[in-house]
Amino acid sequence: MLVAVVGGTGTVGAHAVRALRDKGHDAVALSRASGVDVSGGVGLDDALVGVEAVIDTTNVSTLSAKASVAFFEAGTRHLLTAADRAGVSHLVTLSIVGVDRMPHDYYAGKVGQERLVAGGAVPWSIVRATQFHEFAAQIYRQAAFGPLHLAPRARLQPVAAAEVGAYLAEVAVGAPQGRAQEIAGPLEEALDRMVQDYAGTLDEKVWTPSVSLPGKQMKALRDGLGLPVGEPRRGYQTYAEWLTSRRA
Repeated sequence: MLVAVVGGTGTVGAHAVRALRDKGHDAVALSRASGVDVSGGVGLDDALVGVEAVIDTTNVSTLSAKASVAFFEAGTRHLLTAADRAGVSHLVTLSIVGVDRMPHDYYAGKVGQERLVAGGAVPWSIVRATQFHEFAAQIYRQAAFGPLHLAPRARLQPVAAAEVGAYLAEVAVGAPQGRAQEIAGPLEEALDRMVQDYAGTLDEKVWTPSVSLPGKQMKALRDGLGLPVGEPRRGYQTYAEWLTSRRA
């Protein structure tokens, strides 16, 4: 099967491409580097010729609801239009566990994306995942003020990006499911401790105090609204094991 992975060079997309190829499928990674820009619809028609399934792992780094909605809704509209023209039979969209319970800030864009996919003409599956182990490293870098690196309090159940990529590949080569089973990591973790443990792996003299950041999004995460409800598909690699593999 020929599967296109949009955002195929990113944190999860690259793993999806690798998993597809390991299973004997033809996988092509679509990104700006390959001449495809979903936000403007550039290069999609040519890239989707002969493609049977598409996995969308595109992402934007922003805390602004307005910017997130603009990015995800524009990109999803372009992708749906091009996929429909190309006769794509399955669109798999990566989303986030709990977006409907906390549609604030960045998550507002993912809510809009899900709505468009579910209402589109292309048969679809939406896979919601919890935050990846790499999330702590992102927070460490983004919440930095000189030697001060804030460690926000939140309840998460982080999952390995490689396991999410493999799951997306599995879903893509099957029949469209609508809302697929969510995927989460094996253990609940405290985000502030994750950031502090990550900092401990670095050769840097920093201070990582635990803080309760303001805003509806962070309050929702502190309240556990980003944790899976029911019985998700569970990954195997713990955050501690990820840190160990990163050191190696």
